[in-house]
Amino acid sequence: MRDSRGRSPDPRTLDEVLGTYRDQVAPQTPLAATQGVWTDVVGDRIAAVTEVSEEREGTVTIVCSSPAWAQELELMAPRITARLVERLGEMAPEKLRFRATI
Repeated sequence: MRDSRGRSPDPRTLDEVLGTYRDQVAPQTPLAATQGVWTDVVGDRIAAVTEVSEEREGTVTIVCSSPAWAQELELMAPRITARLVERLGEMAPEKLRFRATI
């Protein structure tokens, strides 16, 4: 229900307000889209040891904290990519590439 000025009596959360703004101004690229949903897609544990780094020709590179993580996530890539497609549709990257920091 709205008041006489057309406003909702319930305040919106900061996440709702910033999410709407972010969606309007964020670049529409596979990199930006992946960065925006990465933690939700892979979970806190994996997000803590990875960083969505760059995109080239439809392939998004994920930098991992160790070679072991890079190898493990490479094996999980089809499942992660499928989740990204579910969340992002045509903005999802075509492929994921994992590399360890040096």
